[in-house]
Amino acid sequence: MSIAYGRNSASSGSPAPFYRPRRLRRTPALRRLTAETRVSAANLVQPLFLREGLNEPREISSMPGVYQHTRDTLRKAAVEAVDKGVGALMLFGIPEQKDPFGRGAVDPDGILQTALRDVYEEVGDSTVVIGDINLDEYTDHGHTGVLDADGDVDNDASIELYAQAAVVQADAGAHVVAPSGMMDGQVRRIREALDAAGHQSVAILGYSAKYASSYYGPFRDAVESTLTGDRKGYQQYPGNIRESLREVDLDVAEGADMVMVKPALAYLDILSLIAAHVDVPVAAYQVSGEYSMIEAAAAKGWIDRDNAIRESLTAIHRAGAGQIITYWATEFADSLDQ
Repeated sequence: MSIAYGRNSASSGSPAPFYRPRRLRRTPALRRLTAETRVSAANLVQPLFLREGLNEPREISSMPGVYQHTRDTLRKAAVEAVDKGVGALMLFGIPEQKDPFGRGAVDPDGILQTALRDVYEEVGDSTVVIGDINLDEYTDHGHTGVLDADGDVDNDASIELYAQAAVVQADAGAHVVAPSGMMDGQVRRIREALDAAGHQSVAILGYSAKYASSYYGPFRDAVESTLTGDRKGYQQYPGNIRESLREVDLDVAEGADMVMVKPALAYLDILSLIAAHVDVPVAAYQVSGEYSMIEAAAAKGWIDRDNAIRESLTAIHRAGAGQIITYWATEFADSLDQ
C-alpha cells in the first residue's frame, strides 16, 4: 500500500494524505493518550543516605539537592517518598569510623542496619526496603572487599562478609538486599546465608552488569569514599558487551531475583540487550554523575531541567528497565500528579 504525501496533493489530483502522525501529537492530552512508554512512580527507587554522627542533614556538594541524613530526617524522607507512591527505597550507610575489614557492614548495630530498622519501623511493608551490600563505605582503603597480603581484593573472603551483611540487613527489615561489589559468586553465597538464617523470603537484586565508570564520582563524595586507585580489576570494562550477558546469566543461575545495569544512560544498549535476554525483572541505576551533569547544566541555564529529567527517565524505561534507581524519584513522582 502506498501512502500519498505532500503539502497539497489533493489540489494536484492525487489523493490527500490519509495518515499524518502529527495528528496524535497535537495536544498534551493526545500525546499522553498515545504514549508508548510512561514512567510511573511505582517504577522508581529512591536512594537515601544515613550518615552516622550528624545533628542535621548535610547536602552533598557534588549532588545538589541530595543529602546525608540524620535518623530523623531519613524517616521523614522515607515517608515522603512512600506518600508520593515511589516503588522502593534503597538505603546506604556512612559510618564515622572505617577499618581495613569493613566491620561496620556486618555489625547488627551498624549505621546501615540502623537505617533499615528505622525506615522499616516507619513505613513497614507499604514500600520495598532495599539494603546495599558493599564494603566500600566501611573500609579505610575504599575497595568493595577486603585486601589480601598483596593488596588485591580477596574475592572469597569478601563474599563471606557480604553473606554476613545480608543476614544482618534481613534481620533489620530489608525486603531486598543488593550486592554491588562485583565479586564472583556473591549472589550464590548470599542466597545460601539468607536461607540458612531463615530469610528465604528476602530477595536479591544483583548488580550484575556494573561497569568501571567515570560517572560514579559524586557518589563517592556521598559515601565519603577513601578509595585511591580504581576498581577496574573487578568492575566491567566499558567496551564489553558479551561479558554482561555472562555476568547476568551467572547471577540468575546463582539465585538473583532481579538484575541491574549500572550506569544507565551510557549503557542503554546493554540494558536493552539484557532486558531481552532474561526473564527476571531488570533494573537500571541512574548514577550520581548522570544526576549531577543534568543539575549542573540546568543551573547554568543550558538545558530545561524538568524536561531533561523526564526525558532521561523515559529513555531508561524505554530501553527495558522495569525499575529505575534515581535520585529524582520522589521529586519526579510528585510531578506526575500535576
